[in-house]
Amino acid sequence: MTTLSPRAINRATLARQLLLERSDLSVPQAVTQLAGLQGQEPKHPYVGLWTRLAGFTDGDLTAAVEAREVVRATLFRGTLHLITAEDYLRFRNTLSPVLEAGLKLLGDRAAGLEPEKVAAAARQLLAVRPLTFTEVRDALQKQFPEVNDRALGFCTRMLVPLVISPADTRWGWTANAPFTPAEQWIGKKLRRAAVPDELAVRYLEAFGPATSADFQTWSGLPRAKQLFDSLKLEAFTDENGKTLYDVPDSPRPDPDTVAPVRFLPEFDNLLLAHAKRQRIIADEHRSAVFTKNLRVKSTYLVDGLVAGLWSSERKRGVATLTLTSFGRTPKKTAAELEREGTALLGFLEPDAKTYAVVTAS
Repeated sequence: MTTLSPRAINRATLARQLLLERSDLSVPQAVTQLAGLQGQEPKHPYVGLWTRLAGFTDGDLTAAVEAREVVRATLFRGTLHLITAEDYLRFRNTLSPVLEAGLKLLGDRAAGLEPEKVAAAARQLLAVRPLTFTEVRDALQKQFPEVNDRALGFCTRMLVPLVISPADTRWGWTANAPFTPAEQWIGKKLRRAAVPDELAVRYLEAFGPATSADFQTWSGLPRAKQLFDSLKLEAFTDENGKTLYDVPDSPRPDPDTVAPVRFLPEFDNLLLAHAKRQRIIADEHRSAVFTKNLRVKSTYLVDGLVAGLWSSERKRGVATLTLTSFGRTPKKTAAELEREGTALLGFLEPDAKTYAVVTAS
């Protein structure tokens, strides 16, 4: 069995995540290739696509959302993702067991909760018109006065297939946006049968080569090893002897392929899609990126690995990108970061008067 070096694994993952060179794919094609983008907050997928697609503008994603080709909905790991409407319809029921199991997180707040009754009531409410979750909770509280209002909202989010209605704002959605039934919004029915095999292949096409534990971490689906063994996949090992699975003929570039500097938004899936994340971030840097309050900070890549954090702000017409490096930055790399960082500022703040890229002291 062929052994893949850490650098070979890194370059294969970067290629599939469109981070070795910017792609000419359309927004729906890119979102399909990426197996969705984490979308906890509206702006982050826009930045994620900007760093991956040639000539991308915020209007490109907004147009795909308005055309109902791309939706924002609760999906992987019970978190909000941007995914194509086609893939949402295909995979939502495959992930239903994971979402239903998420109700265990409610603990004592689930006292008196009857999930099926709450979900049925929520479907009736949302069939009338889109509602924010504040409105959903308030309406359900009247029907189930003895149940915790947060439990009612969480049950609705996990059990009822919903998408977030877009708004006429730059980043596509307001902070407290309304939700609407997915089938009603998309105009098609969910695929009823579960297709974990298709989801596993899609995962490897976006994040492979990977272990079965990696897929289980990303999807939440159990018994991933049995699933992988049932598929026609190529098998490799990493330097520690772990078996890595991959789809035949998937891109595995030369390990010496140049990886340009890239800026990733908060919660980028590149940092969340594997059980072991050394392919993209060294263990000693994880605590600086993954916070105790479950946020994943904005990072930048140098030679394919997380090399620091970034943040941006705008004051009196000046847009500033602040870099916090995890180590020494060579002059050539610093120049690349400044060029790419200035371009990022131009995307984030197109009407700023001046731009500056600075390093935190």
